[in-house]
Amino acid sequence: MTFKTGHIGLNITDLDASKAFYVKVFGFDVIGESREEGRRFAFLGLDGALVLTLWEQSEGKFGTGNPGLHHLSFEVADIDAVHRAEAVIRETGVTLFHDGVVPHGEGASSGGVFFEDPDGIRLEIYAPTGADERPAPTSGAPTCGFF
Repeated sequence: MTFKTGHIGLNITDLDASKAFYVKVFGFDVIGESREEGRRFAFLGLDGALVLTLWEQSEGKFGTGNPGLHHLSFEVADIDAVHRAEAVIRETGVTLFHDGVVPHGEGASSGGVFFEDPDGIRLEIYAPTGADERPAPTSGAPTCGFF
């Protein structure tokens, strides 16, 4: 048996804010949604393929100290795409870790930008090569560990 990741579903606190964020930062299209009170959700995708579902079923902020999701990582074609994403992320005003594009670790060429969505869910946009223009932010540990 083989597996491929399908879509990702996230519990969020404010559908309008999260939908606007993910559409702006990732360029997702809204391919379905419900605004019915108590059943608010949005299906986001690219080229008609479902990538992310947002479910307005939460209160508070994402708890990094609880078991569960650590972070979501999205690969892009090249480091220029990461830099374009970084510029958009900075416009949103959300938390950006490591102050920009950094490698995944010491001596790595892969790397990207690490940030939070409006609910504090940790995210990564990376490219397989080209991130070695700066040193790794944490010695002896992977950058995507958010140490």
